[in-house]
Amino acid sequence: MRSRFDEQLALLNKELIEMGALCEEVIKLASEALTERSAALAAKVAPLDSEIDQKERTIESMCLKLLLQQQPVAKDLRQISAALKMITDMERIGDQAEDIAEIISFLDGRPAENDDLMREMAKATIKMVTESVDAYVKHDIMLAEKVVAYDDTVDDYFDQVKRRLITKIAEEPADGEYALDLLMIAKYFERIGDHAVNIAEWVIFSVTGVHKEV
Repeated sequence: MRSRFDEQLALLNKELIEMGALCEEVIKLASEALTERSAALAAKVAPLDSEIDQKERTIESMCLKLLLQQQPVAKDLRQISAALKMITDMERIGDQAEDIAEIISFLDGRPAENDDLMREMAKATIKMVTESVDAYVKHDIMLAEKVVAYDDTVDDYFDQVKRRLITKIAEEPADGEYALDLLMIAKYFERIGDHAVNIAEWVIFSVTGVHKEV
């Protein structure tokens, strides 16, 4: 019975890794669409978000079956409940990448102000998402704590972008709508970082039984 449970738990981990990889891919695609000013690239984001949504449903079903059909010990229970929490954040990451792509389609191929900062901010959020999922699979508390700490870097990028765009609005008020679109893109990247932090905190809970907010 335990070996069967372990097999199902390994399959759950595999599905989580695949969902995490989709999240990385969708953020990269949104970032490339912004950098390359490509509505065609932006249009590829929505189908990937649909795949992420499907993964969420699959993993949720697996978790519920493990809870109902097996008798998990406390550590297993924490891991399964953490997975259920994590997929909610992963699904939101997909949604926010799609939000970014939708805004890009309104920019009509115009280059982004602060392109360098946006690109670095996107890289930082991808790193956070990748490492938060890796931390879950490896039960690595130190890596999870590193993700939590790295959120300050993403927040700093957001503050820099915000300051530059506020200055642009003050100097060129007629271009305010464009600047606000870019500010929303930066905000979505910042939120993706927040979701990666949530994932990392649930990783810590799955190993230690302690959650920051509890």
